[in-house]
Amino acid sequence: MSSELFDAIHYLEKEKGINKEVLMEALEAALISAYKKNFKSATNVRVDLNEQTGSMHVFARKEIVEEVLDPQQELSLEEAKSISPNYEVGDIVELEVTPKDFGRIAAQAAKQVVTQRVREAERGVIFSEYIDREEDVMTGIIQRKDPRFVYVNLGKIEARLPEGEQIPTEQYEVHDRIKVFVTKVENTNKGPQIFISRTHPGLLKRLFEMEVPEIYDGTVEIRSVAREAGDRSKISVYAADPEVDPVGSCVGQRGQRVQTIVNELNGEKIDIVEWSEDPVVYVSNALSPSKVVDVLVDEEAKATTVIVPDYQLSLAIGKRGQNARLAAKLTGWKIDIKSESEAREEGILTETNEVSESYSEVDEDLFE
Repeated sequence: MSSELFDAIHYLEKEKGINKEVLMEALEAALISAYKKNFKSATNVRVDLNEQTGSMHVFARKEIVEEVLDPQQELSLEEAKSISPNYEVGDIVELEVTPKDFGRIAAQAAKQVVTQRVREAERGVIFSEYIDREEDVMTGIIQRKDPRFVYVNLGKIEARLPEGEQIPTEQYEVHDRIKVFVTKVENTNKGPQIFISRTHPGLLKRLFEMEVPEIYDGTVEIRSVAREAGDRSKISVYAADPEVDPVGSCVGQRGQRVQTIVNELNGEKIDIVEWSEDPVVYVSNALSPSKVVDVLVDEEAKATTVIVPDYQLSLAIGKRGQNARLAAKLTGWKIDIKSESEAREEGILTETNEVSESYSEVDEDLFE
């Protein structure tokens, strides 16, 4: 064995971050395997690797016994004494058994095994690097696509974006740069696998954290996210400091902050509402952009009846019930919406309650 192999091991440690000891152990295991296979030996052997000289030696390890029953595993005390008078029964003697042509045979066998161990070690390094990116946003480049998946290069690994995690309104083109949400990282038999999504609510949350400094530093908190990817989303925010406007912080000057996120999500409409521990206020805010006359709360059933002006009924419910559905998902409350006329007929209309204003991406005056 030449010193080039040791040079290669040092190179792999430096360039790929693979521990040298891991590679050396793999190499020793490969050489022991090669020896036993090619020389049909059942002897317990040890391989000694000398980095300085680039050499290797194979030693058979035998136990010293009074009576030898297995010559491949045992050595008589008399033979051991001829090597060294200090040996006693029970000691282990190491005898060099390095074959003359072992270097060539070992190199061939070691190449495959070491390559496998190197691949496993590389996978471990990649897994360690990406496991910390779970529930985070990463930017990748689309490499290719087929009817089921979009393949995204995330640096040292390629991730598959399944059809179910793709935004229906988006077109994915090769070489496009996209942001994806890492839902899970697994270390499988085939190596690390990263599961990514463009539809996960976590993507919207992380994008706001990246775009809004007040969220990143904790001044403003995201309390809840409800999303129907590619169409509309709602996000509730809160600030403990009464001097801080959580909705305004997320909107940004002339809507620039939220517009950046809307652009990233290919025009997905985003309603930003202020969170409140009062369900009357919170549900009213969540139904933005519609106006609310009153909210009746059933604490036990965690349900609300919301009364809106007649002309706002369709807006409150939304197209195919989307606005009401997202508001219920955002707040965690059941929401039954009634018009003023219907509420009067049923005798449940109460005095008008003042509700907090909220921002909706559809409020065009913010972008003028």
